[in-house]
Amino acid sequence: MVQIEQLAARTPAVSVDEILQGFHPSPRFGEVSFSSYRPDHSQPSQAAAVKALESFGAGVGNGTGGGLFSRIFGKKDTGRAGIYLDGGFGVGKTHLLASLWHSAPGPKAFGTFVEYTNLVGALSFRKTVEALSSYKLVCIDEFELDDPGDTVLMSRLMRELADAGVRLAATSNTLPGSLGEGRFAAVDFQREIQVLADQFEVIRIDGEDYRHRGLPAAPAPLKTEDLKRHMHAEFDGQTVAVDDFRQLVDHLAGVHPSRYRQLIAGIDGVVWRDVETITEQAVALRFVVLADRLYDKDVPILASGVPFDKLFTEEMMGGGYMKKYYRAVSRLTALAREGQNHEPS
Repeated sequence: MVQIEQLAARTPAVSVDEILQGFHPSPRFGEVSFSSYRPDHSQPSQAAAVKALESFGAGVGNGTGGGLFSRIFGKKDTGRAGIYLDGGFGVGKTHLLASLWHSAPGPKAFGTFVEYTNLVGALSFRKTVEALSSYKLVCIDEFELDDPGDTVLMSRLMRELADAGVRLAATSNTLPGSLGEGRFAAVDFQREIQVLADQFEVIRIDGEDYRHRGLPAAPAPLKTEDLKRHMHAEFDGQTVAVDDFRQLVDHLAGVHPSRYRQLIAGIDGVVWRDVETITEQAVALRFVVLADRLYDKDVPILASGVPFDKLFTEEMMGGGYMKKYYRAVSRLTALAREGQNHEPS
């Protein structure tokens, strides 16, 4: 027996406290630690990164950080406001960032760059600063440079939090070829966040970049008439959200992305009828956020229509937001493989 829901019928009302409670590592990284990280012995920078983060974490909440203003104009402090993990995909940056979060005292926050920009959109900049200024640690995964406005916004937010004594930690996320070396280079990060960058210790993590091998092949979509049979076979005894793809896409325009985590609360699997290529940039960017939240919760997907490697137009896949779209396609493909072929995502 399958309990059927519809995402397009959900309009979650979320309080500020409920939004902030969602700023923690996803279930994929819910129990990681420094000791569970397995550094590649052929890459000494990985073991060195663990030691650097453990040392940084030991200083969180002990009052040695001070505010940014005092660090610039006051007595010299050996501690820094932030630490930045610089490296390619697949070297364990998110694992290490989540390990830092787990080891540090609270209150603390862990979210992606996009989640923080969405938080500002939901609360306002000033209320976001007020909400996070009492935190001991703020972790920002997948720091992005593809939107100048968002970069300036996050730079300002991080400066104000650092000035309030909040410790900061960030990682990068960029596709191969995007910045020459195939990564979000430290020099670009330092340039874009200007004064605050001097307060970051940059940790380079080398290693094999397994995601640079290209996108995995998307499984062939199911036939629409076969979705119900597959759904009952795959999700017996579970709660499944069944939606017409176009109706779901239209509904997302009326739900703030900061609420997408609550939108899929209690859902064990999703079924999408007649997936089609998204042609509008704003619509595509909203859908990327939904893809991230589904991947965070490891929600398997059954779908008919076009395969996920055709979800966005060729122009989008080669444009300024390409890394967002590649990430979304990769994650949705993994969830579709899990739903259809029982392959771990």
